[in-house]
Amino acid sequence: MRSIVGEIVNSSEGVTVMDMEASIEHMSRGTVRYVDALLLVLEPYYRSMETAGRTVPLARGLGIERIYGIANKLRSPQDTEAVEDYCHNHDLELIARIPFDDNVVEADRTGRAVIDYDATSPIVEELSRAADFLLREVKVNGNGAGGN
Repeated sequence: MRSIVGEIVNSSEGVTVMDMEASIEHMSRGTVRYVDALLLVLEPYYRSMETAGRTVPLARGLGIERIYGIANKLRSPQDTEAVEDYCHNHDLELIARIPFDDNVVEADRTGRAVIDYDATSPIVEELSRAADFLLREVKVNGNGAGGN
């Protein structure tokens, strides 16, 4: 896995995004040496937030400086507040607050991306803002991780 990731990142022009399972296991596999930024997706549930909370110090210990949170599937102001409080208490910058949207399920049923199903969805707008933030804050194709 480590060599595949290295090859992809080193031969890629632009941004490479990898979606990995919600666990801390991949932190020990050596793939993090290619990471310029780590995005942690948090849902407003205890186990999801605790996984992110355990990941932050591990990632920092491995030299990853840019660690950001993305709140997902927020159904209420209480959900938003819970994730915001958790991120604040665990030194995790929250860069997106994505509301729960039934259009995601409907888009998936039709085999389409949410942006193709409903380009005006609040999810599309929020993810676009997060992408703009990342492009400004993280050097594109920084040739090496850990804050390059």
